[in-house]
Amino acid sequence: MSTDTPSSDKTATTSLPVIGRSATRIDGPLKVSGVARYSSDFHFPGMLYAVPVCARIASGTIQSIDTAAAAAMPGVQKIYTRENIGTFYRVPKSSKAQIDERRPPLEDDEVRYYGQYVAMVVADTFEQATAAADKVVATYAGTKAPDVRMKLSPDEKPETDTERGDPDKAFSKAAVTVDHVYTTPPETHNPIELHASVALWDGERFTLYETSQAIMNHRAVMAKMLGVPQENLRVITEYLGSGFGGKLWPWPHALLAAAAARDLHRPIKLVVTRQMMFHNVGHRTNTQQRVRLGAGKDGKLVSLQQDFIQHSSRLDDTKEDCGEATGFLYSTPNLRVTSAFARRDIAPNTSMRGPGAVPGLYAVESAMDELAIALKMDPVELRLINEPEIDESKNIPFSSRHLKECLTTGAETFGWSKRNPAVGSMRDKGVILGWGMAACSWIASRADATASVMINADGSVRVASGTQDIGTGTYTMLAQMVSELIGVDMDKVKVVIGDSSLPAGPFSGGSMATASLIPAVAEASREAIEQLLKSASESDAAFAKIDADELAFTDGRVHRKNESADRGRRFEDVLAAARLGHVEGSGKAKGTMNDKHPKYSSHSYGAHFVEVSWEPAIAQLRVRRVVSVIDAGKIINPMTGRNQIEGAVTMGIGMALFEETRYDARNGMAINSNLADYVMVTHADAPDIDVVFLDYPDTKLNEMGARGIGEIGIAGLAAAVTAAVHHATGIRVRDLPVHVEDLLVSKVA
Repeated sequence: MSTDTPSSDKTATTSLPVIGRSATRIDGPLKVSGVARYSSDFHFPGMLYAVPVCARIASGTIQSIDTAAAAAMPGVQKIYTRENIGTFYRVPKSSKAQIDERRPPLEDDEVRYYGQYVAMVVADTFEQATAAADKVVATYAGTKAPDVRMKLSPDEKPETDTERGDPDKAFSKAAVTVDHVYTTPPETHNPIELHASVALWDGERFTLYETSQAIMNHRAVMAKMLGVPQENLRVITEYLGSGFGGKLWPWPHALLAAAAARDLHRPIKLVVTRQMMFHNVGHRTNTQQRVRLGAGKDGKLVSLQQDFIQHSSRLDDTKEDCGEATGFLYSTPNLRVTSAFARRDIAPNTSMRGPGAVPGLYAVESAMDELAIALKMDPVELRLINEPEIDESKNIPFSSRHLKECLTTGAETFGWSKRNPAVGSMRDKGVILGWGMAACSWIASRADATASVMINADGSVRVASGTQDIGTGTYTMLAQMVSELIGVDMDKVKVVIGDSSLPAGPFSGGSMATASLIPAVAEASREAIEQLLKSASESDAAFAKIDADELAFTDGRVHRKNESADRGRRFEDVLAAARLGHVEGSGKAKGTMNDKHPKYSSHSYGAHFVEVSWEPAIAQLRVRRVVSVIDAGKIINPMTGRNQIEGAVTMGIGMALFEETRYDARNGMAINSNLADYVMVTHADAPDIDVVFLDYPDTKLNEMGARGIGEIGIAGLAAAVTAAVHHATGIRVRDLPVHVEDLLVSKVA
């Protein structure tokens, strides 16, 4: 366990004037006023509109594509098929560039999933392109219903992800055991902003306006697949209307738009429809997990086994790593996690908020709740008993771990001591209450990052990095950081991101962007300050004959080290004396995510406590309140931080009670491919959410001690909900989401 200590305030550090204090989003006014430009908002003279044509089968071969009627329609400029799209190249698996669907669009005549692009219409208007796309007729051979079996075929073998001890032997001898299968359905990312590409080609260079959570990776992938040098390709994402992981890596539509722009020498806009989003831009795949727990009568785990299977596409293998947190979450001498791909006739899956750990923790934490009941032990106590001292999967210490405090603080805040463990025993004005809880964890890592900081003679400071703000507050976080480091008000900081021509920044995924940017921006700030002090020593009469090493920079002022800052000079005066428009520093930080031999195990932790109400007379189940206690290091901005956790908790409720993508067994079409039938949590469903941040800076990860928080709020939440449902109804739901039909057999009234 780490020995770090919290600050006196749970959500702020009073010794720091900016970092750790709530700040409103600097981009907020632009968004609410409509000034902020999203990718599909860009328009250029002579722009054309592209609409893809999608396969209406899950598996088969294209025999022919009849485009004659469509080509004759008004406004149609060109219809692309395999025959005339041109050459695309592949991204090798050995490349650092990331992509989920490696097969380029329109590459061959094989259809591998419903919705696969088979053609694309380009026309003068979106309406004309849409109408013409409807008239393109594809004929298929060898069609068959999609294979959706979860049982592995002989050539689909499980692999061992992590193992220690002899879990089978220990399980067979355990005093108390749990052995159950838990399933999660496919879920579809549904950000309000649709995926979109606006592509320009000037005869030599591309400029691509993209809905991307990773502009630098997007540039690398597109350059490889289009066959152009990276320096001839620029990617811009000024604002993103959320992505939830679905916009992390490029999808085929972006390549099609760029190819059409190059061919026609006209700007091309392609906006993926809501229905297409259910097939063509990824999803969280379904999982089947068998969890076996063995424990002594004292509650200590002697064996933990998790065997999971996931659906994946025929050609790709994006892993839903359900065992990501299993190896280190609890202490046990005997553990094994295995995984397997069931390759089926589906579109490629991808990351969705909290990939792997979210469905994985649903199963493991549900099993822990069932073990607590079998032991007749409080579920909080069971987790406290099994707290590890080190990461037992890697045999290394934790950089910072305060799960115990999350559990105890959450129990106290929620009022857990008042819980009667008997099923259906708690009431409120005739309504049956259920209380449940679960622990959670999420990775804490850094990606490679570079940044520049410019201190300007007009009193402003510019910070730039080729990263993006996906709605999480990156603009604001960077402004806070530079405000703190340079000593200027936040409104004097100009944040420049969202452009691949800037110094290479991190992707916005895995809750890594903030932790990655901190060391790069800090180094850039220090270098800019160093240049400022040299300028003061060389050119400012106020510091004549004083070496730069004897000067300091505090709160925007250059001063002698042996004197207070208020006796110094504002930096803009120093620059004016030196006749400099600015000084600039650059910073670069190496990531930790690919470190094969880490010294520490770095993760964030948390605990969710949930109250549901059940009214059997009208079969109504509601989540009434949630308390989430999060150990995520230093919270840069508690206001935007709480917003992140509240959003993640809300998604977790959707996972538990509503969200599932349903497919037609005949052809693989998503049946509920719209926002009316794909049910998500609305304001009417949202409970009271109380977010508590512990404040234990993790300085082994970065100097400010911050870890990411975008995803940990959804991890474990579904297990807490189903535990509460069981407490209220006596029904244990192991197949998400919970359906009211599941609860109608409850004998609690």
